[in-house]
Amino acid sequence: MKKLFALVIAITFGIVSAIQIYAAGDPVKGKAGYAVCMACHGADGMGNNNLNAPKIAGQEPWYLERQLKNFKAGIRGADPKDTFGMQMRPMALTLANDQAILDMAAYVSSLPEGKTTEKTIQGDVAAGKAGYAICQACHGPSAEGSKALNSPKLSGLQDWYVVRQLKNFKAGIRGTKSGDMFGMQMRPMAMILANDEAIKNIAAYIATLK
Repeated sequence: MKKLFALVIAITFGIVSAIQIYAAGDPVKGKAGYAVCMACHGADGMGNNNLNAPKIAGQEPWYLERQLKNFKAGIRGADPKDTFGMQMRPMALTLANDQAILDMAAYVSSLPEGKTTEKTIQGDVAAGKAGYAICQACHGPSAEGSKALNSPKLSGLQDWYVVRQLKNFKAGIRGTKSGDMFGMQMRPMAMILANDEAIKNIAAYIATLK
């Protein structure tokens, strides 16, 4: 009986290990696929304000994977008001399957954050810090994010991108589509922000975090 139990455990462990191996992204393969992304996000993944492409270098792979799947499935980037999200969706559709998405996420997350993003938003940092108190429960005191809470890293993102996404959540452009469970959790948080000034203040504060 003990031998049978040990055999079951060994087989189970082997299956789990195999799944984990399959689930792991291959950054080398991801780099090859990244050629499509490079035109907008840059070879270094640091983004381009002029092309409305956010910084993606160093973002957590689990979050990159989720967003690529959301774009591909039409959960994100399908709202006609989400002009730049709609531009991103065809790019996600070039990824043939879940493994290709995992490979892409592995490569992008491995890109070093080599420079500081330029500040473009004028906001009250002190007021933004006060307003961020409600955000830090999920995103962390330094906006480092939390996989356990399904909250992405915000530190290092361009301030204009943070503003756009907060406005999208607040307006229902993002976080209302069926299947976007975590976006739906974020939307009420954005709706707490009274106006554009409050949104800019939050973005200005997050831009100070490293």
